[in-house]
Amino acid sequence: MIGCRCEIAPPSLLLTVAERGDRRARDAALRTLLLSAELRSRRATLGTTLRRFGLSPADLAFLPAEVSADGPENTVYDVAGGEESALPGRRVRGTDDPPTGDAAVDEAFDGAAATAAFFREVFGRDSIDGRGLDLVSSVHFGRRYDNAFWTGDQMVYGDGGGGVFVAGGLTRALDVVAHELTHGVTQFSAGLEYRGQSGALNESFSDVFGALVRQRAEGVDAASATWLVGEGILEPSLGAALRNMIAPGTAWDGDDQPADMDSYADLPADDDPRNDNGGVHVNSGIPNRAFAEAARELGGKAWETVGPVWYAVLTGGELAPTADFAACAALTVAAAGERYGEASAQQDAVRGGWEAVKVRLAPDPR
Repeated sequence: MIGCRCEIAPPSLLLTVAERGDRRARDAALRTLLLSAELRSRRATLGTTLRRFGLSPADLAFLPAEVSADGPENTVYDVAGGEESALPGRRVRGTDDPPTGDAAVDEAFDGAAATAAFFREVFGRDSIDGRGLDLVSSVHFGRRYDNAFWTGDQMVYGDGGGGVFVAGGLTRALDVVAHELTHGVTQFSAGLEYRGQSGALNESFSDVFGALVRQRAEGVDAASATWLVGEGILEPSLGAALRNMIAPGTAWDGDDQPADMDSYADLPADDDPRNDNGGVHVNSGIPNRAFAEAARELGGKAWETVGPVWYAVLTGGELAPTADFAACAALTVAAAGERYGEASAQQDAVRGGWEAVKVRLAPDPR
């Protein structure tokens, strides 16, 4: 996964706040953008190097994670307003420790546990890397830092409150926690490059599994789900959520996600935050909607119907790091046929989801 910034908030949202907000909100948004850019190099180098050598961070002991014979440790650290050089911070809660009373610490702990349990219980995956990687989270990162991100070996959460997210919202939203941890799953499986359509797929897989973790935790079926990502954590003046998977472009005031390929944003993958590294957050709305349409067509529990198809494609070894939407569409249709049968209702629903967003299937690569 080359050059992955992997933050939950798209640059367009931060730029909107910088342009429209008061001085305090503008300064916080710009600081978040600049700090995110500074962190990019380490994440890119780490993710690429580990993938090249077939390693997990656990193999290199970068982190003060604790070894447990009973499975991955879940540990939360407090950065206390520090930045990259302060990571991971002071250890404040481990697997066997009681709640601390610090909402950010306890929410990050519970969210990581719920996400790992989801992948283990639904798909039989052993932690984020499939090899028992310890779960490490750091909270209270930076000052009014309005983002959360996966570094390549751990989760990091800002406190928000700078004009984009309500204070404490980033750890409160289970789908946000699961979204970022799924970037780790992608890093250790398909390794989708974080630019253009492959980067938009990277973001979309995280939205898909973030939504499924939340839906399973809440016992919500595909028909009843809102399909909103980060619901209720934005400053109210901005809108309802970060993304709307079933209706891209409607989540917040300024949401620029296209709902189908007719409105695809062909952006350069450069260092200008307005271009979102080739539209990785912008165009992810297209595969997001394809998944949500398929899930709603089938009804029932999406993590049991369409979810296994998307997981099989993400982790099956056939999705290339540079895959585009058409290649992913072809693989999901083929995987649905293998799992449920050719011309099954499930395969028809998956194909229909991609047709709804006007993605033409590439020839089956196998």
